[in-house]
Amino acid sequence: MIREFKEGHVSVERHNGVTTIAFSHPQSNSLPRALLEELTWQIHAAGDDDETRVIILRSGGDRAFCAGASFDELLAVKNEEQGFQFFSGFANLINAMRKCPQFIIARIQGKCVGGGVGLAAAADYAIAMEGAEIKLSELAVGIGPFVVGPAVERKMGLAAFSHLSIDASMFRSADWARRHGLYAELYADVATMDESIRRLADNLAHANPEAMARMKEMYWKGTEHWDRLLSERAHISGKLVLSEFSRNAIQKFKKK
Repeated sequence: MIREFKEGHVSVERHNGVTTIAFSHPQSNSLPRALLEELTWQIHAAGDDDETRVIILRSGGDRAFCAGASFDELLAVKNEEQGFQFFSGFANLINAMRKCPQFIIARIQGKCVGGGVGLAAAADYAIAMEGAEIKLSELAVGIGPFVVGPAVERKMGLAAFSHLSIDASMFRSADWARRHGLYAELYADVATMDESIRRLADNLAHANPEAMARMKEMYWKGTEHWDRLLSERAHISGKLVLSEFSRNAIQKFKKK
């Protein structure tokens, strides 16, 4: 199944208990609101599907896993409510991944920026390429990683999260991300990475679904307040994106 949008698409494949959800966007797999909403819906649908034992989240191409928020849509925000609605897209997707009873494996074939780091952190297990560098660029465009912050801090710890969010213009290596807990495995070539993903997905597809659901509840203990927390964070980002500083910074990034 493929859902086409004005720019980009989301596709879903189901095979032997494994549901693969893939997204693509011509601007380095950035995420406009429509793709965020579709991904959230598909995560919920897979979570409710009795035949789905494990979920693989991946993106198209070979250069970037996800560049985060769509700059075009950020510049189109005219008021705080529109800003809140846009950033709620990331909040809703992270919460859907958190509450989904199946384990989510993230296939990270390229760089992660901003919200892309948040998606990698919200996955239960991330397998990446050695070139999959990460950067939390939000402060550089005047916003700050408020919505994705809880997921990144939970996965990597406060120290690593603060390093990423303060030095917002610096890419950190995939090995740095692995050493700080974001990535579980790193591979030098796509074929080996995909074989590892297939092996793990197949093993999980044959594991006890109730046991995995209980394990996931255990891993995410203490996040029960995130529906409210991430909504509050979306309000902060939705307001900050209206500032003159943010507008000018985003325009500069678009011209690079």
